[in-house]
Amino acid sequence: MKSENEWYYECSKSTPQQALIALREAWKRCFNKTAGVPKFKKKGKRDSFTLEGTVKILGNNKIQVPVIGVLKTYERLSQVLIKSCTISRQADRWFISFRFDVEQHNLGNTDVIGVDLGVKNLATLSTSEVIAGAKSYKKYEAKLSRMQWLNRHKIIGSANWKKAQLQIARLHTKIANIRKDTLHKLTTLLAKNHGTVVIEDLNVSGMMANHKLAASIADMSFFEFRRQLTYKCELYGSKLVVVNRWFPSSKTCSNCGIKKEALTLNERVFECSHCGFVIDRDLNAAINLSHCVAGVPPVVASGVSRVVS
Repeated sequence: MKSENEWYYECSKSTPQQALIALREAWKRCFNKTAGVPKFKKKGKRDSFTLEGTVKILGNNKIQVPVIGVLKTYERLSQVLIKSCTISRQADRWFISFRFDVEQHNLGNTDVIGVDLGVKNLATLSTSEVIAGAKSYKKYEAKLSRMQWLNRHKIIGSANWKKAQLQIARLHTKIANIRKDTLHKLTTLLAKNHGTVVIEDLNVSGMMANHKLAASIADMSFFEFRRQLTYKCELYGSKLVVVNRWFPSSKTCSNCGIKKEALTLNERVFECSHCGFVIDRDLNAAINLSHCVAGVPPVVASGVSRVVS
């Protein structure tokens, strides 16, 4: 076997093992109809590999990787017991992420906060606090479009083409990092300072079908917000409540509870015809979401679908 496929021993044995594990999970998601058919990775796009139990931290900023040897890191490393690590490339930079066990924190918070996500603002909290979105793609859209336009006639594989591709990849990475920074700060604030966080189960794929709002919705990254909030709530001992997408949080008056028959997207102020209550549309939805967990059991008509703790 070794003489026939010598390339198999040019890297650590855990690398192809982890690739097969990832392939198994990809087919499992495909058979469960939660994802499409897995595709082969292409060299130069999303380059990454995973090592399990074979990386050692040497000092404050050095790691020992099998076959490659000792690498120097830009940031100082914590002295922890590593279970696995993933080395990935973004543009012309390489990053290493570690997986290790941490203790769950229980901060003892008991308050409930509702979070309404939107396109105009990233989130509106039931405490009337408004979090503006980074909108990094909108900020650099013109620059990215011009860089891609200038690259349109370059010969694929040439030196100038590679330089242009690297510049475009750097800008894409910058846009993604600005967006992730905003999401990390918001999700940490919610999970760390509140006992229960209530969000809505948004149909993001259905929302993306609206071509007029698709770019703005993608720029907010609602799925990444929920993913980060899920594991951070588990880390800090708080509880995440996901409300059913059909719950009329925007149409219901947070003061008297009467549901409005129709509410267009252009109406940014909610006016109740029954009690005369006037409030911002997003704030009204956030308050209604926070009221969902007040003595209401999960999976009922009011809309609470499941609890992730």
